[in-house]
Amino acid sequence: MSTEVILSYLDKINGVLWGPLMLFFLLGTGVLFTFRLRFLQVSKIGLAFKQVFKSNDVEGDAEGMSPFQSLSTAIAAQVGTGNLAGVATAIAAGGPGAIFWMWISGFFGMGTIFAEAVLAQQFNEERGGELTGGPAFYIRKGLNNKFLAGFFAVSIVFALGIMGNMVQSNSIAVAVRNVVPIPSLAIGIIIAILSGMVLVGGVSRIGAFTEKVVPFMAAFYILGGLIIIIMNVEQLVPALKMIVYGAFNPRAATGGFIGATVKETLRYGIARGLFSNEAGMGSTPHAHAVAKVKHPVQQGMVSMLGVIVDTGVVCTITALVILTTGAFETGLTGAELTQKGFHLGFSFLGDFGMSFIAICLFFFAFSTIIGWYFFGEQNIKYLFGAKGVKFYRPVVLVGIAVAPLLDVELVWSLADSFNALMVVPNLIALVGLAGLVVKALNDFTEKYENGEL
Repeated sequence: MSTEVILSYLDKINGVLWGPLMLFFLLGTGVLFTFRLRFLQVSKIGLAFKQVFKSNDVEGDAEGMSPFQSLSTAIAAQVGTGNLAGVATAIAAGGPGAIFWMWISGFFGMGTIFAEAVLAQQFNEERGGELTGGPAFYIRKGLNNKFLAGFFAVSIVFALGIMGNMVQSNSIAVAVRNVVPIPSLAIGIIIAILSGMVLVGGVSRIGAFTEKVVPFMAAFYILGGLIIIIMNVEQLVPALKMIVYGAFNPRAATGGFIGATVKETLRYGIARGLFSNEAGMGSTPHAHAVAKVKHPVQQGMVSMLGVIVDTGVVCTITALVILTTGAFETGLTGAELTQKGFHLGFSFLGDFGMSFIAICLFFFAFSTIIGWYFFGEQNIKYLFGAKGVKFYRPVVLVGIAVAPLLDVELVWSLADSFNALMVVPNLIALVGLAGLVVKALNDFTEKYENGEL
């Protein structure tokens, strides 16, 4: 069977798996928790920021991470190539109004991600001298469903740990080759070596790496984007108008340049928002499960900030650069559209915009590799215990090394399929265990008001 035939079958399967029904349940879970937790993302947002600053005196070690390290590891996975390519695709296919719906999905996604982090904390455990946890653990112990837990664990190991990281490695190779003529295999081997240097140190080194690199890479990208937006400040209000007005009347917002309907605008905005911040997908809870906190809700609040950074800041910066520079009128899509926006914004510096995006793509994709490897490792521990890691790690590193030589489209399609498969058991668990999340929040609120936390 040829690659083209396999791809056509996978496209049909993914069209069903990632259809309107999946998006409805992902967004619906966020709406459910938003109302059951009494709009926690609004009422407790100040307290969430306090929890992060309060956690600075907690240090990560070989047993677990500090709350900030856990947040950084989660953001490392959330902030990736999707923040550059995904946002651009949403604008190209759904118009500027897609960004409005991306914000909406992010708002409700904060409720979902809070629930994931709380449950991950409640059902974490120690294996091989390290804290570990995630959906497989709360599905097994909370729902008492061994089959769904195993199904989730296998799906995420393939979706993120192996195939997802191969796609990220390929993305880095493409970005580097656009700037420096280096053989693909050499790039893959270098990425694998750099990754191995971080991963071999276990949870303590991963935490130390992400807490240093993630703030730097986010600040670097945000600063570059803000410079362009400020230089085109006269286009900022028109861009915001296009986003808000385009959410309900996409054709009128852009003069009909992008022939999107409200349905397409809604679909692409919600989809790209959820895929970017990963709320409900069951990935980020693995990072929050290993945080050393006194109460599960403390890390739940910290987890919400990941969505703010990912969707509220980084994705918004990308969108505003594309809109204020006029890049969205070029007919490009994906990473090329974002590159065009930064190229136009930094046109007074020649090709600096292209190099800037190449650097950002490298850091975004590399940090995602570290985060996704860690998520996969947690599930290897669930399936095989700590001894399974010594087999998992070499497989991931070899995949990273050879990925720049492979047909990445096939690998990406397979990763998409496994991504959908891991979402289903996670959503079932979240809805089934919603009462525990509400109970945990009430317990935290009472203790916090009594000065016990």
